Amino acid sequence: MFEEFKKFALRGNVVDLAIGVIIGAAFGRIVTSLVGDVIMPVIGYISGGLDFSNYFIALSDAVTATNYADAKAQGAVIGYGAFITIALNFAIIAWVLFLVVKAINKAKKKEDEKAGETPPSATPEDVALLREIRDLLAERKEQ
Repeated sequence: MFEEFKKFALRGNVVDLAIGVIIGAAFGRIVTSLVGDVIMPVIGYISGGLDFSNYFIALSDAVTATNYADAKAQGAVIGYGAFITIALNFAIIAWVLFLVVKAINKAKKKEDEKAGETPPSATPEDVALLREIRDLLAERKEQ
C-alpha cells in the first residue's frame, strides 16, 4: 500500500498541483496586501477619507463602537466594507489570472507556429468523411 501511495504522490500532476496551491496562496497574500495597503487607501482618499474596512451595519442596539473590530466584539454586525475589500481582491485575482492565461495561450500559439505545426482544422477528418458519405447517399436516393 505504501508503494502505491508513493507512486500516486510522486506522479507529476500531484506535484504540479501542490506547487500551484502554494504559489496561489502566496499570490493571494500579495493581492490582499495590494488591495488593503495600496488600492483601498487611494479609493478612500479619492472618496474623501473613507475607510471601507470600518463600514458596517449594527444589527443590535448593544453595538456602540465606531470601528468594525470593536463592533464585532460587542454584537452582531454586517461588515459590508470588509466584503467590498474582499470582492475587490477577487476581481483583481480573476483579472490577473485571465491576463496570465491569455499570455500563455498567445505564447503557446506563437510557439506552435514557429514549430511549423498547423492548428487543427475546423472540421475533424472523420466528421468530414461522414458528411461526404451522407451526401453521396442522399444523391443516390434522389436518382
